[in-house]
Amino acid sequence: MGFEKKPAIQGALGGCLNCGVRPSLFPADGLIAVGFGYAALHRDGQPVYTEPYSDVVAETEYMTGAQAEALAAADPDHDWQIVLEGPLSGRTYQRHGQNEWALIEQNAGFA
Repeated sequence: MGFEKKPAIQGALGGCLNCGVRPSLFPADGLIAVGFGYAALHRDGQPVYTEPYSDVVAETEYMTGAQAEALAAADPDHDWQIVLEGPLSGRTYQRHGQNEWALIEQNAGFA
């Protein structure tokens, strides 16, 4: 393993007060999507998948946490991260082990 596992953090409130606490672990059924902003799966800092942008995007076109896990499990000796930067909420999850995508950074996003 040639990368640093960053420490996991607890999810905190993100966005507006009605948005709730962001998950500390990215769920297998979670979508790598923000709607407006940037959402991607990175391998060693390079995007392997980015959220598609179009007027018409079927939900099946968005990558799930389980699909990201399948890619990462096939090539585990790399730094895999799910990056979500949206309005008022930004999060980065790093793969820490099989089916474990830990929150390593949370910010106020943009806007």
